[in-house]
Amino acid sequence: MKEIYRQKGYSEAWIEKLMRGIAVRDELTDEWKQRGVKEDREYSILTAEISKATFGMTPAQYREHKALVAPTDNLRDHMTDLELIFTRPGEASTTEIERNTDAQGFPRNKVAAKQGGRIAGNARRELETKSGRRVSTRENYKELTESLRRVREKALDAKRKP
Repeated sequence: MKEIYRQKGYSEAWIEKLMRGIAVRDELTDEWKQRGVKEDREYSILTAEISKATFGMTPAQYREHKALVAPTDNLRDHMTDLELIFTRPGEASTTEIERNTDAQGFPRNKVAAKQGGRIAGNARRELETKSGRRVSTRENYKELTESLRRVREKALDAKRKP
């Protein structure tokens, strides 16, 4: 899978963040399966709850925010580093809450999803307050070239230095 992303021009650092995120997501969906959550519709609802609490938007709204129209466009493939990073604590926190509260069935897992997403959302809002920059952007990582990303990162670094 990593090779596919390399061929598409993604950086090694971005690919590593994606891979770690996929591992966290797999752990979460395994947990849902063990806790009686029905795949497809219920997974989608729980994912939307985590995303809403983390980013203030459901995945469908996020796709619209990033102007993704093709059904084959995977939202995570278009996320920036920070967007990928903040996806993980929402999902990992949800998994931890489900385990520690022994959440069984869809309704209890929905509560855990909101709580897990809220933890990531609070961290995201705190970073945005301290940095003065939004984490959720319209920027589409897939369309940014590596050199443009470097130029932007250097400009941001220079701006941050006193």
